Amino acid sequence: MKKSSLTQRVLFGLLLILLSVLFYSLHYAIFRDLHHILIYLIGDIAFVFLEVLLVTLIIHHILNERAKQAMIKKLNMVIGAFFSEVGISLLKFFSKFDSETKNLSKHLIVDTNWSPKHFDQMEVVLKKHDYKIDSRAGDLQDLQNFVVEKRAFLLRLLENPNLLEHEEFTELLWAVFHLSEELSYRKSVTDLPENDYRHLSGDIKRAYSLLIREWLAHMEHLKNDYPYLFSLAIRTNPFDSSASIVVK
Repeated sequence: MKKSSLTQRVLFGLLLILLSVLFYSLHYAIFRDLHHILIYLIGDIAFVFLEVLLVTLIIHHILNERAKQAMIKKLNMVIGAFFSEVGISLLKFFSKFDSETKNLSKHLIVDTNWSPKHFDQMEVVLKKHDYKIDSRAGDLQDLQNFVVEKRAFLLRLLENPNLLEHEEFTELLWAVFHLSEELSYRKSVTDLPENDYRHLSGDIKRAYSLLIREWLAHMEHLKNDYPYLFSLAIRTNPFDSSASIVVK
């Protein structure tokens, strides 16, 4: 099929060239004015380069940027749905397994006064933070029930082709989905061997560290683009023990 298509394109190109030569010859045969033909021929060829500049470089770039912005907007909607359905609850679950939660939470009371610089500084803090995760410190049974219940939702998100444009969020989804698989294969999460608890602690740590950074980026996005959604996010901040959905 590919060879046939290429052959057809080559033949079509040759046909167009032959037609052009034919009509130029016809023009010369009628008017006998080679000077006129060359003026328009060279002028048309010269304009081709400007046309390439306008169409290929400028217009094509503008259209690509619009398409990219539209895709980012759709992706942010998907991320918002993830946090509404799964992410916020997971942050609450995971924080129970981290002995450093209190020290970290006091830095994550995001409000309307946060500037882009504040978000950037907090991102650096999160990357350097040493998560002290112990899978026996929280309610592992409730976590198991929750992630197993949400597996179908996670699978639908992973099927979204737009996620290929956001590597960090895709990595987060895989980490959470892996944790759900690990927990779903265990009939019971009580009285497990020490090595198994240590293994689950590592899985929780991986998902938690990715989730909390993505949550911070999502909060910045809401603050910049959707103030009304940002207001709700502040009032449901999983790290703010004084947060209340009721507007005071």
